[in-house]
Amino acid sequence: MTKDVGARPLPQTDRGRETRQKLLDAAESIFGSLGFHEASVTQIVGAAGVGQGTFYLYFGQKRDIFVALVDHLAKSLRHDLSRAISGLKTREEVERAGFKAFFAFVARHPMLYRIVRQAEFVDEEAFRAYYRTLARGYRRGLEAAMAQGEFRHLDAEALSYALMGIADFVGMRYVLWQDPGTVPAAVTEDLMHFILEGLRAVPTGQVPS
Repeated sequence: MTKDVGARPLPQTDRGRETRQKLLDAAESIFGSLGFHEASVTQIVGAAGVGQGTFYLYFGQKRDIFVALVDHLAKSLRHDLSRAISGLKTREEVERAGFKAFFAFVARHPMLYRIVRQAEFVDEEAFRAYYRTLARGYRRGLEAAMAQGEFRHLDAEALSYALMGIADFVGMRYVLWQDPGTVPAAVTEDLMHFILEGLRAVPTGQVPS
């Protein structure tokens, strides 16, 4: 039997939202461990502990839940980052807290790397949107720091992607490839020294030491 393909409206009840979240959590585990093409709806609903018919109340097909999962992970990450930097006064504090929050997030969601990389081939727009939305907020914060004289004036768009790349690969090295999956505090501090010394504003005619 072929199921209808297409987006489903978000549930309006607590029970519906809870069931949808169970499916997303199960999809994170299944897609992360098996890959998109090897994973099946049957495996996802089995891991979620719901019936197969329930799946189609929330998603039209396997690809729909995968795209929804990428979006959900991106929103969850942005939420954690926003909470971590709330109330901080300087951009240097924001950078340090943001990196730590990212490393903590990927420690809780180690399948994030595999899922996002798969997205490039399953739904390229979802893949690009994941990074674009993260970079958009990052760029605004960097531009504000530059405008206030905290950071040197550089290309904030390029810089946002460069800094995300640093966090992404360091997280991969220490969180994904190492047991226990944590970034040592000394490594984080070395990163901050490297990044902030390159970004910190200096008087005209001088160069960062």
